Amino acid sequence: MPDDFSARAVELLEAGRFLFQRGMVPATSGNLSARLADGSLAITVSGRPKGQLSEADIMRVDADGRSLDGRRPSAETLLHCQIYRRLTAMGAVLHPHSVSATVLSRLADGTVVLAGYELLKAFPGVETHDCSLTVPIFPNDQDIPRLAAAVEAWMHRHGSIPGYLIAGHGFYTWGRDVAEALRHVEALDFLFECELRIRELRQP
Repeated sequence: MPDDFSARAVELLEAGRFLFQRGMVPATSGNLSARLADGSLAITVSGRPKGQLSEADIMRVDADGRSLDGRRPSAETLLHCQIYRRLTAMGAVLHPHSVSATVLSRLADGTVVLAGYELLKAFPGVETHDCSLTVPIFPNDQDIPRLAAAVEAWMHRHGSIPGYLIAGHGFYTWGRDVAEALRHVEALDFLFECELRIRELRQP
């Protein structure tokens, strides 16, 4: 077991409780991971409530998503692997199912453009509210390799993004460590909620 496994596992347990307390991982939804020093990943096992995780609920997979301890990882593990391969500086990937993200992903068409918000400064490289970030929305797909390939193709064409939505499903975001990824979860969810309220106010 890598020397940093226990430390990363504790961070994921705390992240799971944080997200659960905010209603972002209902039932057994969501998945959380962190990259380990040897290049393998610590990731939540399949089917466990994220507010009740113990270290036994964190397993290891290799960089291609294959189990290293015989247990079954989340079905969406390959979506984590895609991020770690493309964004080599990232050390954590989080996938919550918040209400605002799930509803917005069904209302918006293809992308959500976040512009003019002060909270955009929560993301690396953003120094002013006078900018915009585009968050793509991918159709939900039970074929995870195909979905991971769609995300990879979008990122190859359009470059860096802070996260992405899956229609009717939730969102993915990441950071250099678990703490930064959690900050991005909070920022994106706040911005998604703002976008929802704006749409409501614009209704005739």
